[in-house]
Amino acid sequence: MTQLTVANKNERLPIIPIRDGVVFPGTEVVLTFGRQRSVSAIDAASNFNRQVVLVMQKNPNVNDPTPNDLYRIGTKATIERMFKHDGEINALVRGSERVEVVSFDMLEPYFLGRLVPVPDVGETSDQVKALMNHIVSELRKAVNLGKAVDFLIFMNIMSSPPAGDLANQVANILDIKPQDKQGLLEMNDIKARLERVDALVANEVKVLELEKKISSKTQERFDKNVRESVLRERLKTIEKELGEEENKETKELADKIAAAKMPADVNEKAKKELARLSQMSQYNPEASYVRTYLDWLVDLPWSIKSDNNVDIKQAQKVLDDDHYGLKKVKERIVEYLAVMKLKSRPQITKTSKKEAANPKKTGASPTILCFVGPPGVGKTSLGKSIAKALGRQFVKMSLGGIRDEAEIRGHRRTYVGAMPGRIIQGVKQAKTKNPVFMLDEIDKIGTDFRGDPSSALLEALDPEQNNSFSDHYLEVPFDLSDVFFITTCNVLDTIPPALRDRLEIIHFPGYTEDEKYHIAKGFLVNKQIENSGLDLTKLKITDETIRQIIRNYTREAGVRSLEREISTIFRKIAKEVAEGKKETKTVSTKDLHKYLGPAKFTSYFAEKKDEVGMSTGLAWTEAGGDILFIEVALMPGRGQLTLTGHLGEVMKESCHAALSYVRSRWKTLGLPEKFYQKIDVHVHVPEGAVPKDGPSAGVAITTALVSALTKIPVRRLVGMTGEVTLRGRALEIGGVKEKVIAAHRAGLKKIIMPKNNQKDLEDIPKYVLKDLEFVFVEHMDEVLKVALTKPLLITKSRIEPALQTTPPLQA
Repeated sequence: MTQLTVANKNERLPIIPIRDGVVFPGTEVVLTFGRQRSVSAIDAASNFNRQVVLVMQKNPNVNDPTPNDLYRIGTKATIERMFKHDGEINALVRGSERVEVVSFDMLEPYFLGRLVPVPDVGETSDQVKALMNHIVSELRKAVNLGKAVDFLIFMNIMSSPPAGDLANQVANILDIKPQDKQGLLEMNDIKARLERVDALVANEVKVLELEKKISSKTQERFDKNVRESVLRERLKTIEKELGEEENKETKELADKIAAAKMPADVNEKAKKELARLSQMSQYNPEASYVRTYLDWLVDLPWSIKSDNNVDIKQAQKVLDDDHYGLKKVKERIVEYLAVMKLKSRPQITKTSKKEAANPKKTGASPTILCFVGPPGVGKTSLGKSIAKALGRQFVKMSLGGIRDEAEIRGHRRTYVGAMPGRIIQGVKQAKTKNPVFMLDEIDKIGTDFRGDPSSALLEALDPEQNNSFSDHYLEVPFDLSDVFFITTCNVLDTIPPALRDRLEIIHFPGYTEDEKYHIAKGFLVNKQIENSGLDLTKLKITDETIRQIIRNYTREAGVRSLEREISTIFRKIAKEVAEGKKETKTVSTKDLHKYLGPAKFTSYFAEKKDEVGMSTGLAWTEAGGDILFIEVALMPGRGQLTLTGHLGEVMKESCHAALSYVRSRWKTLGLPEKFYQKIDVHVHVPEGAVPKDGPSAGVAITTALVSALTKIPVRRLVGMTGEVTLRGRALEIGGVKEKVIAAHRAGLKKIIMPKNNQKDLEDIPKYVLKDLEFVFVEHMDEVLKVALTKPLLITKSRIEPALQTTPPLQA
């Protein structure tokens, strides 16, 4: 055992590291010592004067600290009592004074170091006394708020100890980090230490106040919930004793059922479900399902209808203001409204008693309209205008991509998350039983293992049975006969025949260039100027500029791309204005390249001279009408026919039919008998990347083939259309309006078309008819007489009907 020497100012004592804590002078703490070095130091001290120095480690995770791992300021303490158990020592130590370790004289088997006392600095003043009183007051407040403090320690603090002892005792019970306690231990100035302790006590009081406030609110909520639960159970017991078990919610539902004015069978069903709900516990999962079902029943407009007071002139004005052109479509809509207006009038007729008791329902003719046409021609927007003209609610339901039958007819209530189909949802959304209901993109419904949604529409769109439409969720019939259904599609081919049979088809033709011009000038330009944040009075666009955009930057049947191009121009102008440039501007054709870049499309124009083996055909596409050049080249060969230009199957068949016709009439056309055995024929339609199909190019193909074989040029200003048969007959075709307008735009002067298409000229604008001459034919012989520049050297034809030529039609 090393001999310990004691000196007044240069004492040598065992030094014990403490992992995570500080012992202040004047306080008692129970510590546990388990490390070998600490146990050896305790043993050495107990055999001498029972005094040690307690110093905190800088890092509590270091198991075997060195002198550099220890703080230099510690507390000299006396071991009051100790107890050994399983190699550990539990000791009660009392701090006596602050000391500073100046050196370590021995490191093994324990730390032995020299130390000097560190006395407090400062005198007791009025300010110090005030700080002491405030600390005592704040500590008392903390204890009242629930801070746990040993009773004897609290009494010692309340007994007005000296300033240094007060600071040490209060610091010992504060809930702060060990590093903060070490900082307090190292503070020599009494006043500074008291100020720091005062701040820490005040902060702890604030935390305790906040905790009490949160605890109080939580307890209040808990007490309130318990109280409500107890009162609710008591109320149930009282209602049961009084025979009034129906709760407030049940009464409200009963009142809603009575106010909904449902049909008798539906009302009976609702009352049964309400009776079931009243007998269920509110904690029964099925109660929420029944409640939701009843909410759907009472929210549906069983008896709410919009007025049918239709003003025909006002309706016509609304349609004309919202849409340019579409004359036939708007006529059909106005006819529908007129029928509705007349049928809603009271009828003064003699009725039997039976009829008087069961009056027949009056209203509009139960017609389901189907708008068919290419994208962008105004099908959906016209539906909104119809609702506006009628003064009814408008509901739009997009059917594109729907594959589940339940989307139309709803889910059974046995499924979790079940709800009615989209038709019933739309009627509920409209809040009337006679809205204008648009079923958009009806041709894009899918079919898979979940069912066939298009077949589910049969009942809803059948005027004979939709007065009792059955939704799987409702399980009661709903009357849809007052709903004005409108469907839209791009093509009719994908609509099942049974569904198509229920629809009145209204075709939307593509807009002509003149119609697009008026739509852009009257609607689109002003709309896009406003959308771009520009001033309508300071910005203009010339008429020729609009026409150039239509011709060179768009190719479509509708006007969506046209609106995008106009929007692009004004967005770029808006950018210039935002950068500080002049806002007043007139957009001319010279500006198009700057704003839109080079032209995206070039329209075909008539050839500059008459060519052998080339004819001008007329074509119809979804983007409108256009002209086609049919080219035929002959070369030595063995009678093969080559077809190029991305032709569809029907158009290829027209080429074969044309060749067969020419071969069968070799004598009439003045050709050698076996002319085809020594040549190959190549038929090409330019713009090979664009798909082309249809039978209407048969006349043009035959003409070009005859021209190539006879070396007679085809007139360049003659356009032709029509299907040709093996006997040379010219058959009726479609898309006459678009084809004629395309021919007019391309600068053609004469149009050859089948005689049966003469009736279709009524739809063509008068300004177009003024500039064109029409020749109506029944046979290819008539076509060749008009199309070729000189007559054929042929024998008398077996079929020579009279040529019918009409002068230019007058407007």
